[in-house]
Amino acid sequence: MNYVSTRNRGVSLTASQAISQGLARDGGLLTPETLPRLTPEMLEDLRGKPYAQRAVAVMQLFLEDFSQEELTAFTQAGYACPAKFDDPKVAPLHPLDGNTACLELWHGPTSAFKDMALQILPHLLSVSLVKTQEDKTVCILVATSGDTGKAALEGFKDVDRTKILVFYPKDGVSAVQALQMQTQQGDNVGVCAVHGNFDDAQTGVKTLFSDEKLRQDLAGRGYFLSSANSINWGRILPQLVYYISAYCDLLNAGQIQMGEKVNYCVPTGNFGNILACWYAGQMGLPVGKLICASNSNNVLTDFLATGTYDRNRPFHTTMSPSMDILVSSNLERLLFALSGQDDQAVAGYMKQLNETGKYTVSEAIQARLREDFYGGFCDEATTSQTIAQVWKDYGYLIDPHTAVAYHVMEDYRKATGDDRTTVFVSTASPFKFCDSVLHSLGVDQVEEGLGALDQLEKVSGRPAPVPLASLRDKAVRFTESVDKGQMMDVVLEMLR
Repeated sequence: MNYVSTRNRGVSLTASQAISQGLARDGGLLTPETLPRLTPEMLEDLRGKPYAQRAVAVMQLFLEDFSQEELTAFTQAGYACPAKFDDPKVAPLHPLDGNTACLELWHGPTSAFKDMALQILPHLLSVSLVKTQEDKTVCILVATSGDTGKAALEGFKDVDRTKILVFYPKDGVSAVQALQMQTQQGDNVGVCAVHGNFDDAQTGVKTLFSDEKLRQDLAGRGYFLSSANSINWGRILPQLVYYISAYCDLLNAGQIQMGEKVNYCVPTGNFGNILACWYAGQMGLPVGKLICASNSNNVLTDFLATGTYDRNRPFHTTMSPSMDILVSSNLERLLFALSGQDDQAVAGYMKQLNETGKYTVSEAIQARLREDFYGGFCDEATTSQTIAQVWKDYGYLIDPHTAVAYHVMEDYRKATGDDRTTVFVSTASPFKFCDSVLHSLGVDQVEEGLGALDQLEKVSGRPAPVPLASLRDKAVRFTESVDKGQMMDVVLEMLR
């Protein structure tokens, strides 16, 4: 199976080449040329396997130049280690009622769903460098809206022949998220805040990738750039696994029968998480409606309703910062698929977005979007009310991103009468957003810094995840902040 650029199908790479490179040289996203089939027989076989083995079975369908032995070693190191994941199921389902379950994706070393992919990507990348006979050191550039940065830093710290540099929006992440990155250990890591929002950081990173002069300069120094953002296929692929795994767990719990469709509600900003579920459905997973949940930055909600993507709108800093995004990069992969892999059409849409801030897709694509997706959003007040309501009704503590998903799921049900079994996705531990969760639970005086962790433990009667509680003992290493135009200087200084 080869991987092609969404903007030029003439670019065709092996899996290891695609993972090493991260982003196509033309700015497009590297995407599988075809999707493998997932049969009921395969699902039946996966039902009896632990998560790590499910991951091997799914990923080997896409990674033809990796052996089963290699993938088994990666998944054992990434998922089967109790020191990394505090639940043996890795991505457990928490049932709320007979037709609703929450997929918890925050049991890994950074307490966020990005661990699900970023405990695997460093292994994929390291072996890809060998397979492609790359003799340079790779520098991973990451723009983060909060969770990707820490998960990538943790995954790549002290990995041979790699350096990693993370940019995050100053004042655009939670206090705990910032502290997780600022205290990161490792000799090959760097962290820098960017004045602006996530889109500024993400645009800056994309600009660096497309800068030919920078590429040549770094090559002369013995480096090349790659990505750990979801623009890298090595980030998207492991995310397919947990949707397939959730379906197997529903089968095992007797909540559904084989072949019965399940709705999935996903809080999303950059569109990678929900795209992974769409890919799984295209492979044959019985997916019903994909419910795309946004916060006040509801550019995706409007796009799914109208077919026009328009980033020309106010940017809102919210209590769900990982969704504070107006340019959803992975939407490009969906457009590529829905257009019949029309690379010129996709390139045209992206050119319009870059030049005017908006584009409108064809009627045919709009029809497919309406068939597969429902879009909704949740404002700040309702997010807070939802955290309180779920705690009151179920004794279940959720973070703001999960609250957005729960509310939009309930809105969809009320609007359509669809009572199909639904999985809503929880992307982060509530302890990563103590301030917002405590205020939502009626606490007026929230302590500063990590004192809020202790406070939420007392209020909820739940222990904070060990990786967050252990932040108390770590020293701050990274305090630099720069304007977007200075990001190249930070890269060059790190790789001098």
